[in-house]
Amino acid sequence: MELLWQRPRRKTLVEWPEDVDTRLSILVRAAAAAGEQTSRSQVLAALVTAVEARPDLIAELLHAYRRLPADALTADNTRDDLPPVRSPGRTRRRN
Repeated sequence: MELLWQRPRRKTLVEWPEDVDTRLSILVRAAAAAGEQTSRSQVLAALVTAVEARPDLIAELLHAYRRLPADALTADNTRDDLPPVRSPGRTRRRN
């Protein structure tokens, strides 16, 4: 059986606030705490596939996001209870 997560890939450029990007990293760390070995792209894909494509629901989610205060995600930035994971991006070689 072919699985969705194994289908051909497509790169997507996402631009969003730094706090949202940090939140994605925290979600990856939370998955690691649950014993999952995953990536930022798999967490995003899981979230996208979990939401129903109902116009009223999408509008409600957008309105809730747009009303969040600037410091809404700050409390999660210091989650010492979650394991560290490798940061996204290339690893630099040291000489």
